[in-house]
Amino acid sequence: MGRKSLKTPRQQEIIKAFYQLAKKEGLENASIAKTAALIDINPSLVMHYFKSRESLIDSLIEFILDKYLLIYRIQDDVNAGPKKNLLKVIDNIFSNKWNALFADSVSYSCYSMAFRNKSIKRKYKDLLDTLRDNLQQLIADCKNRGILSVQDPVQTADIIFVLVDGAYYYLCLVSDKKEYQQKLNQYKKQAISLLNFVSSSAR
Repeated sequence: MGRKSLKTPRQQEIIKAFYQLAKKEGLENASIAKTAALIDINPSLVMHYFKSRESLIDSLIEFILDKYLLIYRIQDDVNAGPKKNLLKVIDNIFSNKWNALFADSVSYSCYSMAFRNKSIKRKYKDLLDTLRDNLQQLIADCKNRGILSVQDPVQTADIIFVLVDGAYYYLCLVSDKKEYQQKLNQYKKQAISLLNFVSSSAR
């Protein structure tokens, strides 16, 4: 993907401040000057690390991806096999953990800019492709071990994330917590059915 790493603590501090500002006031109102003021530094220092507001947004998208990739971190368990790990990731994706990783308002604001900015469009597609690739690798591992029966792990991962993207786009409009959880559980069951687990598999 050719990702830029936010190496320095100062860079990370600036991006986190930019994110908090975008979360509070909207991405359209988040500026270099406001970001600098939020963490009490000179705007020129922000410009030293990020040459433009677009550069800040590019790095914000990287920050989004880093947050979302946390969903794939499975707690070490010597007894856990690939099936348990895959199911845990699916459970994480269709849970409040996933939705709490990053503010929908900021994520969708970045996404909307993809319609006007080719660079952001490319970076956002890279973000979504990376999430799919990680899931595809887990699915392929289970397929290779005879744990599940899917023809194409790449296509299966893609369809699951189409379900994920549509689910959260809709659920961000649902205010009733009970309805929200019921629908989320339905979507998760649908995703698991796509995996077509072999019933005799131990893990």
